[in-house]
Amino acid sequence: MLVNILSAAIRRFVKDQRGATMVEYAMLVALIAVVALTALTLLGPSIAAKFDQANTALQ
Repeated sequence: MLVNILSAAIRRFVKDQRGATMVEYAMLVALIAVVALTALTLLGPSIAAKFDQANTALQ
């Protein structure tokens, strides 16, 4: 009797996919954050130079 209850609980736990979806979304958000930070780090100086150039031209 106890074995049947435990095996049914284990089967339900294995079939439950809600936690996996949350982990996938968390990994996707982390990947997007890494890409954004890398892009800002690499492109930051050139973007700052363009803003400085535009500021100088406006003065």
